[in-house]
Amino acid sequence: MSEFATKIKEFEGQILTPTTWGPDAVNTPMIRHWVETMGDTNPIYLDDEAARATGRDGAVAPALMAQVWIMRTFTDKMANNDPSQVWTDMIAAFDEAGFSSVVATDSDFEFFAELRAGDRVSVTETIEAISEEKTTGLGTGHFVTTLKTYCNGDDEVVATQRWRTLRFAPKPKKADVGLRPRPALNHDNAFWFEAAKEHRLVIQRCTACGVLRHPTGPMCGECQSLEWDTVDASGRGTVYSFVVNHHPKIPGFEYPLIVATIELDEGTRLIANMTGITPDEVEIGMPVELDWIDADPDLTLPAFRPAAREEH
Repeated sequence: MSEFATKIKEFEGQILTPTTWGPDAVNTPMIRHWVETMGDTNPIYLDDEAARATGRDGAVAPALMAQVWIMRTFTDKMANNDPSQVWTDMIAAFDEAGFSSVVATDSDFEFFAELRAGDRVSVTETIEAISEEKTTGLGTGHFVTTLKTYCNGDDEVVATQRWRTLRFAPKPKKADVGLRPRPALNHDNAFWFEAAKEHRLVIQRCTACGVLRHPTGPMCGECQSLEWDTVDASGRGTVYSFVVNHHPKIPGFEYPLIVATIELDEGTRLIANMTGITPDEVEIGMPVELDWIDADPDLTLPAFRPAAREEH
């Protein structure tokens, strides 16, 4: 047994939550809310006559409402008050050892007596068992089983509940490489992406007036001609503007992600990532040259890196 396992075993048998009375007595309005929400139409919960017909003295509360009557108030929860020093110390021990996450795993109830409107309910919770270290799908941790004992105002045990939680250290998240989002291909832009697969940056050109355009489109914005061809870009340009994306982290991209508007020497502009440079090194107006991102076998995109300095 590890040193930590020995340490937390010492919590077994201790009182996690001292006897605590619920803030309100069992009451009919809360029962009505419960049965309507749960869709439980059993008349013994709201109708005294129906309950007496079954041998009871009157209407009773649904058994599973036992834990409802002792729930902490909203104000108490917001104050983040731990129910005991034992609770505080146990959680701190788990947190310090790296078992800082928690998930409920199961709850076993056993009922011994029924509650009626006007009854008061208390609960006492003890730490029944803490398991050896276990490896689960969520991560490595320890199962903590506590025993809650519910009593009425006559100190009669109404129900017991074994409540099990897993205090665990989450598995390290694997980097989600994934694929970059696919472009929305259509008749007007497919040629551009096909050229990119060949590491060719092309610019659409109107064959009627010679104007270059990007983004691609079916009609010239100058003369409205539908006739066009393409020219190969030189791959040189300058940074017209840029942003640095940190969130949200989308699979297929590396962060921080520099997204720039590049003004090509030919005069058109396009949006592209920048490579070979850190965000604090990017400057508006800086000269850049064409690079390529082969994202996957089906997607290649132009990018731009700082232009090499000319040697004199």
